[in-house]
This record gives sequence, C-alpha cells and structure tokens, in this order.
Amino acid sequence: MSVTSRTRFVNPRLGTYFGIFVSSLLGLLMLLLIFEELGTAEPLLRWAMLLGPIILYAAIGLSAPTREPIEFFAAGRRVPAGYTGLGIGVAAMGATGIVAITGVFFLIGYDALCLMIGGLAGFVIMTVMLAPFFRKFGSFTVPSYLGRRFESRPVRLLAAGLMAVPALLMLAAELRVGAAAGGWLTGEGQGVVILLMVATFVVTAVLGGMRSLTWAGSAEAIAAVLALLVPVTIVAVMVTNFPLPQLTNGPLLRALMHSEAAQGLPIIDAPALQFALPGEGMAHIAKRFTAPFGAIGPMAFVVTILTVLTGVAASPWLIPRVTMTPGVYETRKSLGWATVYFGLIMLTCAAVAVYMRDFVMDIVKAGVPSSLPEWMQRLVDLGFVAIDSAAPLNYLSFAFDRDSVLLSLPVAAGLPAVFLYFAAAGIVAAALVGVSATASAIGNVIAEDVVNGFSWEPLPRDGRLHVARIAMAGIAVAGGAVALVAPTDPLRLLLWSLALAGSTFFPVLVLSIWWKRMNDFGAIAGMASGFAVAVLTILAGEANILGIDGALASILGLPAGTLGAVLASIATPQPSRSVLELVREIRIPGGEVIYDREMRLLRLKSRERSS
Repeated sequence: MSVTSRTRFVNPRLGTYFGIFVSSLLGLLMLLLIFEELGTAEPLLRWAMLLGPIILYAAIGLSAPTREPIEFFAAGRRVPAGYTGLGIGVAAMGATGIVAITGVFFLIGYDALCLMIGGLAGFVIMTVMLAPFFRKFGSFTVPSYLGRRFESRPVRLLAAGLMAVPALLMLAAELRVGAAAGGWLTGEGQGVVILLMVATFVVTAVLGGMRSLTWAGSAEAIAAVLALLVPVTIVAVMVTNFPLPQLTNGPLLRALMHSEAAQGLPIIDAPALQFALPGEGMAHIAKRFTAPFGAIGPMAFVVTILTVLTGVAASPWLIPRVTMTPGVYETRKSLGWATVYFGLIMLTCAAVAVYMRDFVMDIVKAGVPSSLPEWMQRLVDLGFVAIDSAAPLNYLSFAFDRDSVLLSLPVAAGLPAVFLYFAAAGIVAAALVGVSATASAIGNVIAEDVVNGFSWEPLPRDGRLHVARIAMAGIAVAGGAVALVAPTDPLRLLLWSLALAGSTFFPVLVLSIWWKRMNDFGAIAGMASGFAVAVLTILAGEANILGIDGALASILGLPAGTLGAVLASIATPQPSRSVLELVREIRIPGGEVIYDREMRLLRLKSRERSS
C-alpha cells in the first residue's frame, strides 16, 4: 500500500518567496541609509520606512485569494511548522509585549522575568495538553470545538460571547501600540495610523482569509523580528565585538551591579502580592537590575507566571492557528518553533534593557549635567527622556518613557536615524501580526458560531465566506474604535486579556480533553464562573478593594472556573456514549481530521435531501 506524505501540498518555493521579501526589506533599509547620507528630507524617510513594508504586506495578502472554505478558514491545512510557529510566537504578546516588556526590563530589571517565563511555559503546556488534540479535531474556532465536544449549542454560543471580551482587549492594545509607534514615525495623529492599520488588515484579509493573512502575517513577523534584532546586534558588536546580544550582555551586568551599588540604588523587598509594573509614560529606574522581588512580590511573581501561562496556552486566537498545519506532528513542531521565536524575542528585549542601562551608567559615572552626551539630549528632544538637572547626576535623575526604551537604543548608540525608523516600523509590523490574529479569530467566530450558531451544518460556501469577510472587517473597525476611546495602558489591557482568557477557557479546554466525565453543564458553569470571577477581580483590583492588582485576576478566576466545571459536571448526568467516543478519538493523533469528516458527511446528507 502506498503512503502519501502529509506535507505533499506544502509549497516548496516558500523559502524563495520569503527570501525575496527579506531581501526587499533589507534593500529598502540600505537605500534609505544612502538617502539619509545624501541629505534627504526626514519626513520622506519616515514615510518611506512605514509605507514601503506595508505595501509589501498588502501585495502578499492580495496575491493569495481563495473561494474555498478550508483555504479561507485554515489556509488549506498546509502551512509548514516554522511559519505557523513564527506567527504564534510573535502574536502571543504582539507589539505590546515587545515594546512594553523591554521598558519593564529596563525600569525594574529581572522582576520582569515572570512575563517571559509565563509565555514560554504557556507554549509548553499548549504543546503537551491542548494543541495536538485541537488539531486532531480540526475545527476553525474554539467555540465550534467546545460546542461539538459537548454536543451543546448553548456552550458554543456562550464561548463565542465570552471570547470576544479578551480578544477585543488584545486587539485594542495592539492597535494603540502600533498607532503610537506609527504616529511618532509619521507625525500624524493616532487615529490616522489606526485607520491605516485597519485598512492594511482588511486588504490582506478580504480575499484570502486565513490563507492570505498567514502569508502576510509571516512577512510582518519576519519584519518585526528583524527590526528588533538588527539595531541591538549592531550595538552588541560595538560594545562586545560579538554579534549575539542575547548571550553577551553578562559582563555588562557585573559593571552595572557595582555602579548601582555605588550610587545607592535601593534593594527593595516587596510584599508578597505587590504588583508594581511601571505604567505608561515616564518612570524612574526603580531598583537594581538583578535584585529580585523589588517591584513584584514573590507570590505575585508566581501568580503572574500562571496568568500568562494559562492565557497563552488557552488563547482562543492562538489555538486555532495550529489547525493550519499539515498534521498533528507538524503542530507539535510549530509550537516548538513558537517557543524558540518567543524566547529569542524576550531575550533580545532583556538585552536592549541591559545595553540601555549601560549607556546610562556611563553618564552617571561622569555625574555632571554639563557633560551630558549629545545622544541624551536627542532623547530629551524626542520626548523619550526627562532629566532633573540638579547635580550630581544619578540613576534617579532620569525619567524614561517606558514604551520608548526600545526606540532609544539606536539613538544612544549613535546609529543613523534610519535604524530608529526601522525599529518603529517593526513595532507597527508586530502590531499588525497581533491585529490579524485577534480580528480574524473574532471574525471567524461570528461567521461560524454566532450567525450560524444554532445549526451544525455550515452556510453555503459563498454565503459563508461573505459573512466571514464582513465580520473580519467589522471587528477591525470596532477594535479601532475601542483603541481610540480606551485610555488604559496597553500592557494592562494585555494582562487583563490573558487573565480573562486563562480563567474562562483554560480549565474547560484541559478538562474537555483529559476528563471524559465533564459534560455541557460543567462547560457552561466553568466558563461563566471563571469569567465572572476574573472580571470582578479586575474591577475590584482597579478600585483597590481586595488589595490584589487586577492583572492578577487569575488568582481567583482559575480556581473558580475549575471548581465550577468539576462540581457542575459531577452534579449532573454523565455525557452520552457518542461524546465519550469522540473524546477517545480526539486523543488518537492519527487518522482523518474529525471536523473535516463531519463536514463531508453533512454535505453528503444535504445532497441526498436535495436529490
């Protein structure tokens, strides 16, 4: 018997196509460097750095149209593991994570490791406990999976409604961060940049759905990673003579430790549940870089890891992306790649923070305001830094804009201005990856689980795709409106989103696979109780009622969701035999995709009825 490779439909020229894209992007960078040296007007350079890559993204998206549902909703299930992992790794925290976490590392040091550890652990849990089984089932959305797993339309509709809240928070955070970077780059208002980002998403999504979004998103993710890596790698060569900033900043830390001790930078012992992440805007360096538990208490550190872990692992806008791989084996590989990419991004963010502190240390050693270097005055003029001019200078003399630390490094190193513009364009690219992941996920849920939520049989092909296109565009516009009116710190929006996603979906998804006794009553109780308790905890935290920060809502939401699911399942009748058979089949990695088989059988029954 002949055996056909599972990856037979993977395009063998993908490497060539993306090699051309990378060459074009780097060629644009080199061309603008030449134009800068020739004295080209700065606004022209800024707009070219923003619009050049966006035109490439749009061209890639428009070149992959489709009219087939399996292509539109799952990219034909033929996306290689490396590209799937790249998209998931960048979309997990998006531009918000890259920009804000860099600033958090700089201001509070290694207390920010809880965010990095939580993300890495989330990918591990997703790989081991959730993603392969979701891929075997093969549905395009989390609500579709839960509805079929429990044979319950109310479960499907409830999951669709609850998913919208954390996804919209994530969408708003990404749009705000991208608009801030794009607005600084172009000098336009954030509303104009948000409109440009929404238009870019609509153009890349309207014809090809997940097929075009996957390839355009891969290009955006590559651009974001390059924009992050290139400036800091150049700085690493300048400072350490070695082009691996993630591994070569250790010697700088030793000098930093001595300097911070000599300047009397405090070692703080935070209370167990203190969670004092730097907020949006200007903030002083709060503590020594390597001293633990100064801004985030020991218990809060652990709870933050669990919050990010469960939020990433059960993210209803990340898990469906694994259905685009050719098989279960490739799904596991893709999440391995996602872990590598995410770890590389986080280590690079930490390296940027170390190099920036090193540059600040050189100023502090001089101690005289009159000896401030030109690059520091440039940062002040850009609005990235505020200085207390009283002598002598120390670490507390400088207030840094948290979300501008990443952009400050090229200026501090004396690199050409084009590298600064390149970094800002990379932030916009990362934001587009996050926008694509969340907006497409909500759009698919509206098309599959809301409009058609009371029927297991999907709409006719053309109507199904039209509804999905309209839903994606509508959600992108709604997200833009939320981003404009929501004044909250994007990092807090991200953490709330992860807390809500983890509290609502993590217990139910894990138990749906690993506990056959769980039924539809348990799923409803688990999602409703986890979501409600997490929302109340966030509100109470913001009102300072419980003494627990709202970002730590999972400390109560996760136990509530788990208890609700378990107790309700035990107190109600057992699942049917067909549900038990379905769970058993989900756990078997080989064989036909369950969702594809069921759709094929529904189409056959429909043809029989029509004939």
